[in-house]
Amino acid sequence: MFYEYLPLERKGSFRCNDQLINRIWEVSAYTLHLTSREFFVDGIKRDRWVWSGDAAQSYLMNYYLFNDNQSVKRSIYALRGKDPVTSHINTIMDYTFYWFISIYDYYLYSGDRSFLEQIYPKMKTLMDFCFARTNDSKMLEGKAGDWIFIDWADFKMSKSGEVSFEQLLYWRSLQTMALCAEVIDNKEDKTYYKDAADNFLMTFYACFWSEKHGAFVHNLENNIMSEQVTPFTNIFAVIFDFLLDRHQEQVKNNVLLNDKALKITTPYMRFYELEALCLLGEHNHVLNEIRNYWGGMLDLGATSFWEKYNPNDCGAEHYAMYGRPYGKSLCHSWGASPLYLLGKYYLGVRPTTAGFQTYEIEPYLADLEWVEGDVPTPFGNIHVYCDSEKISVKADGGTGILRFTSQGKPECAETEIVKKENTRYEIQIAAGIQYNVKIG
Repeated sequence: MFYEYLPLERKGSFRCNDQLINRIWEVSAYTLHLTSREFFVDGIKRDRWVWSGDAAQSYLMNYYLFNDNQSVKRSIYALRGKDPVTSHINTIMDYTFYWFISIYDYYLYSGDRSFLEQIYPKMKTLMDFCFARTNDSKMLEGKAGDWIFIDWADFKMSKSGEVSFEQLLYWRSLQTMALCAEVIDNKEDKTYYKDAADNFLMTFYACFWSEKHGAFVHNLENNIMSEQVTPFTNIFAVIFDFLLDRHQEQVKNNVLLNDKALKITTPYMRFYELEALCLLGEHNHVLNEIRNYWGGMLDLGATSFWEKYNPNDCGAEHYAMYGRPYGKSLCHSWGASPLYLLGKYYLGVRPTTAGFQTYEIEPYLADLEWVEGDVPTPFGNIHVYCDSEKISVKADGGTGILRFTSQGKPECAETEIVKKENTRYEIQIAAGIQYNVKIG
């Protein structure tokens, strides 16, 4: 048999004392590599196609494994196609918005300003297409030929009227337009798109926030607020820092950690669900979910991660999809999300300005004894080791901040430690220096 793949170099790494987590990381890396071709495709068995929702996640995983800019740019260009715009990307409304959002993410991880200058005209014409399809309330509804995807869910949900999930992605896309306009020094466009996003924010809250449910509802139909609360909008409201402070705990308890709430059964949306929980400080819960969900696929003999996995399925049900007994993709790019989650929230490395010129490191052990790994950047790697007694960090470039908690007074021979509050401390990280912090 021929083994076809893109010859990418693994630059990122992750190890810890838990061999199951290590195996999940390795299988995730293998899965992403198999779905990395001329473009980031969805799967190697069935579609072998560039789907914008799948690709947007692949980019994020790529930043923590390969850090290959060319694959990202090729995929973004291929998805956008030529003008004039006659339909949403992949005909899917949400996939259009993921395309916008992924562009600023690319700039943040790469620092590639020239790409923004090249792609920005196509961003504008696509946003003009979206503007032309808004209704009298300045929101978007599905029209003939549109596919409102959201997720492969095991519960019924309406795709009619104004779906809150689509509106939230639209708001984030307007924000993205303003950010990209600022980077390329287009002050007029920055003001225009920022005002559009700001005006849309309060409209969204008024239309979809339910005090009764303590969460955003799924949709409006004929100006009537739905009684259904699905996880999707609420997850992204956390990720986008959209929620008012007083609503964060409500969303966490009423939706994300509520055993009676509607459940997600795809790695696609589990990606975002677990990121939202990390942002809310639920690292211990997330680590157990990674063990149970991705470990559950390994227990069934998976050698790459799947398009969909419902732990309640039995036997051959695990391989059925689309009304076909063996229709499911068993090697799907969106199944590799532990690469991103473990790198960003357990090694704790993330850029704060474009191209990692500045970055922050905040390692989190949860119930692990130690974690160690490398996060690739445009200037080389950032290496992190952390256990309960010490943290070691070395970066090849940029300027960083290491944030950590220590019950006792921490020590570091290489630099000054700054106490922030209670047991919270931080140090400045310069390039090329090995920092060793003793904590307790």
